[in-house]
Amino acid sequence: MTEFSGPAQSWSLAAFCSVVALTLLLCVLTGPDADDLAEFYTGYKSLSPLRNGLAIAGDYISAATVLTIGGIVALCGYDGVVLALSAVLSLLLLMFLLAEPLHNTGRYTMGDVLGHRHPARSVRIAACAVTLLALVPMMIVQLAGVGELLAYVMGFTEPAAKNGCVVGAGILMISYAALGGMRGTALVQIFKTVMLLASGLVVSGLILHTFGWSTGELFRTAARESGAGPAYLRWGLQYSSSPHPALDLASTQCAIVLGAGCLPHVTMRMYTAGTPRQVRRAMSWAVSSVTLFILMLVLICTGATALLGHARITGADPHGTTAYLLGARAAFGSGLSRSESLLFATVTTAVFLTLLASVASMTLACANALAHDLTASRPLAPARELTLARSCALLVGIPVILVAALAQHRSLQPLATLSFTLGASAIAPALLYTLFWRRYTRAGLLATLVVGSLTVLALTPGTTLVSGTPLSAFPEADFDWFPYNTPALASIPAGFLAGWLVSVLAGKPTAERERARYESTEHRLLTGPLARDRPAGGTDGP
Repeated sequence: MTEFSGPAQSWSLAAFCSVVALTLLLCVLTGPDADDLAEFYTGYKSLSPLRNGLAIAGDYISAATVLTIGGIVALCGYDGVVLALSAVLSLLLLMFLLAEPLHNTGRYTMGDVLGHRHPARSVRIAACAVTLLALVPMMIVQLAGVGELLAYVMGFTEPAAKNGCVVGAGILMISYAALGGMRGTALVQIFKTVMLLASGLVVSGLILHTFGWSTGELFRTAARESGAGPAYLRWGLQYSSSPHPALDLASTQCAIVLGAGCLPHVTMRMYTAGTPRQVRRAMSWAVSSVTLFILMLVLICTGATALLGHARITGADPHGTTAYLLGARAAFGSGLSRSESLLFATVTTAVFLTLLASVASMTLACANALAHDLTASRPLAPARELTLARSCALLVGIPVILVAALAQHRSLQPLATLSFTLGASAIAPALLYTLFWRRYTRAGLLATLVVGSLTVLALTPGTTLVSGTPLSAFPEADFDWFPYNTPALASIPAGFLAGWLVSVLAGKPTAERERARYESTEHRLLTGPLARDRPAGGTDGP
């Protein structure tokens, strides 16, 4: 029940090619004009709340969700479920705390939000640098995942074939970002989200039917087949070899809850809604879609363990990253009819599009930051800035393709953790302080971004995700000196503390000046720009 051959393989290949052709056509047809920056960056804010919500959900459901968290659910049970629910909590945090203020103060990039309060070139450069540091590692994870997925489903074993898959997918991601802009990538995300939810509902129903529609029986069988017994249903299995399992679990949860919803490719969707009310409605659709998918992910990956057992899942991949596909394949039974082959091809295509669409959105976010933030002090003509943004998509994409091709055979979980932890340690405190603390200074903002980022970069190489265990990225090495699985427990306080301390030490005159500046923009922060301040086109400019 785990081999992909015959009709299933043929249908999957045909579905991959059809989806690629269709999504590229959508990007070409919906792409912006040569001098239309507003369309490229925001799609004219023309998406309805439903479509924008599905696009936000598509950006949020990435390889880290489907592959990494899915694998932890399959192999570690309760720990994986907790991390999956932490992902939903992160989106709720974005919805209730940041979504409307981001919409009201932002225009195209995170640099616009931070620069609205502290207009300085240094702030723009720092925001651009942190955007690249947070998204490029995740892009490598996504793109390498595409190569592994295609190789696994199509039966490729030669390294050259896998590298070819990565290069081909990389060309597609650059094309999506450069040709389609915000509206094109949004349509790809919508298409992906609908496919993922529809196919997931079918597979989840099949798995529940197999176990008599009893989730209790499903989890009891999974615990028995996992080889861990009752420990599968209790916390700590993932960190059983750690000297501090409770702190390790808390550290990973903090990184996901604070970091996942603050990553720039997710927050950029807040700028594409027309009004604050549309932001609220879009986030409601996004939260509902992500919650539904997380529930299906837990059922499918737990079903993979219950139907196949721990050994067969780790035999396909030691980290369990193929658990979602294995669970879907096992749900159909030992033989596939033509209709079942078509349904399974839909599942594989949805996962393929998940990886491809997410990395395209991240490419677009990086290109926007490079083109817009670095030229904000000396604005370019719209046509030149748009050309620069498209060139930056190529500039970012080529190194990512090369690194992803080289890194396919290693564990990429450290890179995904690095992105989440950077979001939690640098981006989250910078946004929260900027939007809600009256005394926050420009020096404090720069200290938050720099100290938070450098702490993550300094501590991550010393974690067991990088070396020291058979499942590390470098299992043959042993330089793990940091006692926790992720550096979030140290780096998140460092980011918050640096911004607070530098702002407090700035003195009373600076504090009064910052308070006055905040009060002058507070109305916009809470309600958006006044009607007389909006551009003629109806969009909310800065």
